[in-house]
Amino acid sequence: MNKFKALMEGQAFGVCSWLGDKMDIDPNAIRKFFIYTSFLTMGSPVIIYMSLAFLMDMRKHVRRSSAIWDW
Repeated sequence: MNKFKALMEGQAFGVCSWLGDKMDIDPNAIRKFFIYTSFLTMGSPVIIYMSLAFLMDMRKHVRRSSAIWDW
């Protein structure tokens, strides 16, 4: 089960784990929140999830290139 969870987290951008680490909340609770609110609101939290995944990906690229701006 842990291999499956690691595979899914890697494929699902790691947003829930990142949020869980930042907010000191269990990532499984965050996953459940996204799932339940997606059903209740006809999928609008998917937009929030994808925007967070995009921002996390952009942060990785910006952090790598930040050495250029160090004087």
